[in-house]
Amino acid sequence: MVDNIVQVTNLRKYYQVFKKQPGLSGSIKSLFKRRYETVKAVDKISFQIGKGELIGFIGPNGAGKTTTLKCLSGLLYPDGGEISVLGFIPWERKKEYLKQISFVMGQKNQLWWDLPALETFNLNREIYEIDKIKFDKTLNELVNLLEVKDLLKIQVRKLSLGQRMKCELIAALLHQPKVLFLDEPTIGLDVVMQKKIRDFIKEYNQRYQANIILTSHYMGDVKELAKRVIIIDKGRIIFDGLLEEIIKKFANHKLISVVFSKKVEKKDLKGLGRIKSFEPLKADILVKRKLASFAAAEMLQRLPIEDVNITEPSIEDIIRELFTGKDYA
Repeated sequence: MVDNIVQVTNLRKYYQVFKKQPGLSGSIKSLFKRRYETVKAVDKISFQIGKGELIGFIGPNGAGKTTTLKCLSGLLYPDGGEISVLGFIPWERKKEYLKQISFVMGQKNQLWWDLPALETFNLNREIYEIDKIKFDKTLNELVNLLEVKDLLKIQVRKLSLGQRMKCELIAALLHQPKVLFLDEPTIGLDVVMQKKIRDFIKEYNQRYQANIILTSHYMGDVKELAKRVIIIDKGRIIFDGLLEEIIKKFANHKLISVVFSKKVEKKDLKGLGRIKSFEPLKADILVKRKLASFAAAEMLQRLPIEDVNITEPSIEDIIRELFTGKDYA
């Protein structure tokens, strides 16, 4: 029995990227001698994922998220390291493995553009050799969960982005994969549709105990769905743990929000911390965690305070701080 559904050890994926010198002379020189530089898309990362886990895999553009998922799904052959998913080596692309995984990319379509989504669903039934009774049962469950019964016979090109994304998820899940790779599944969707997709992903994870690795630039996706997050930057993992631990480990400041009973000047707040926002009657100030109580007490003593509130910084701010290396206070 496989304890860790996903096991990654020292995974590496490097690329040789052509680097042209600027200007016409650079173009001419490149015809005779091409210069390359090594880009470490994924640089010796290791992690494990247990059965039924839903992991948030986050990082800035170019951090290595999609490259990692492509290696895990078998789309890319790594340059080094070891990967085991469900006991299989992904890049061997064995039929038994491919029948147990699915890869959904928010910017890529698998649905036939000029045909109704139902045609793609039926095609996938043949590709994955799904029993007709099981197929009908699974399709009915997914259609009801995503509320798309009236969309199945409409040409895909006539559907909205959100409607297409729902149908993309159904196409990817008809064979009930044990491991699901979701790369930006809510990209471009409005907030209402984002929530519907998130609710569905959560329901699917709980109902089928499927392992899900989710990448997203929307922190709302991560906060709603994942208890554990893996943060990757420049091909290296910089954090792997519970989302709530990020605040404890990396938040070195607190946010003091104050409302004044009469107008004050910005200079009156000088020296208390970093002023995040300011109006004559209210302000938000980022203060070193260990100095937060002192700063609040000082403001209460010398400023006309009507209300004061001390809170933890948002997850978005903390993640931004991790990636930029900047201190907020």
